[in-house]
Amino acid sequence: MADPNAARAALAEQKRALAAALLAETPASDAPSGLNIARAAAAEQFAAAGAPVRRDEYWRFTDPARLTAPRPAASPGAVAGAAGNPFSDVDAATAVFVAGQFRPDLSDDLSVAGLEIATLGQGAPDWASSLIGALESRAQAPVERPLATLTAAAATDGVALRAVGKAAKPLHIQHLAASDGVAAFRAAVMIEEGAEATILESGPGGIRHLSLIEAQIAKGGALDHLRSQTAPNLKEAATHLFGAVADGGVLKSFTLSAANSAEQLFRNETVLWLDGDDVSAHVAGGVVGTGEATIDNTLFLTHRALRGESRQVFKTVLADEAKAVFQGKILVEQAAQKTDGYQISQGVILGERAAIMAKPELEIYADDVKCSHGSTTGALDESALFYLRSRGVPRQAAEAMLIEAFLEEAIEEISDPALQEAMRAEAVGLVAERLS
Repeated sequence: MADPNAARAALAEQKRALAAALLAETPASDAPSGLNIARAAAAEQFAAAGAPVRRDEYWRFTDPARLTAPRPAASPGAVAGAAGNPFSDVDAATAVFVAGQFRPDLSDDLSVAGLEIATLGQGAPDWASSLIGALESRAQAPVERPLATLTAAAATDGVALRAVGKAAKPLHIQHLAASDGVAAFRAAVMIEEGAEATILESGPGGIRHLSLIEAQIAKGGALDHLRSQTAPNLKEAATHLFGAVADGGVLKSFTLSAANSAEQLFRNETVLWLDGDDVSAHVAGGVVGTGEATIDNTLFLTHRALRGESRQVFKTVLADEAKAVFQGKILVEQAAQKTDGYQISQGVILGERAAIMAKPELEIYADDVKCSHGSTTGALDESALFYLRSRGVPRQAAEAMLIEAFLEEAIEEISDPALQEAMRAEAVGLVAERLS
């Protein structure tokens, strides 16, 4: 019989070897700064913990091998394969990052009333130094999130955003690719008491895009986050949003993901702590997958105080041999009485070869709560399809109408009507393009 201790030791060594190879590809640090101190600490942690492998519990449905195969860092030179801007009709201040490096020549003026915006490559502001790495470290328990640590070790630039009032316009972070390779980006976000801000993200940072956002929302603050993950030249992505919300705070995040080839694998992780009383946290997403693409959304929301309200709403549409994963957990601690937690993952499969893996979880230690979760997967409603066909709508157009209506519940989680319309228009275009 095989020695289980020897097997565990061999697996740990394999993970550390993968980590060493990935760290060897990360850019060297420049002069010491708050960011580079955090990078060094993250590199040490990643080297010790090792890279993820398929045998890890939260990677059972998605093989991380593609994301852990070493790639050289992308060159931040000339822009290659620039993606379209889904927020072109939105009045926003755009900060452009090419291969993870800020490009002031391509960016807007970042002077926005209500916001203080700085780029981390020029040195982190004092307020950001204490935030950088804090939530990433907190997110490592009870489940390790090694690709977040890798991102923290690899990122040499990013954004520090501090909201001190109601922001006059959103900040749009546009990631553009420069060449084949890895681009890493991180952001430190502080929403002060009663302040409000919106962050938009679009485009690929590189052929492999690594992203980490750490967001601290103070009492009565509000953060809206929207991500468009639809660029056709994005092959691999590992994104992380870690947020902590104080009394009366609000955090909303929405991601629209689309992929259409076996070369595309996206993993989006969200970890939120509802630390204060009367907190609201909504995480939603729309997924459109074709070909042999893989799109994975993994979430962990912890209710820690009174009267917290959370929603997880994910809608997935797959065709061909595409695969989608939803892992969503709501943890309600004993002190979090009067919690209202809602979680739903619904999928539509067009054909017989696509697959959706769903793992909804509730872990509740309070006794006065209202929590629910659900997961359904099926084909398009044949009666609704027949109704539209009987009224002269061609089959392809009828299917598109039903898919767009199916995605609508997730899109409606977006607060701002203008941003809702931007995501709706992009979703309609994706359905017409990818499922025609």
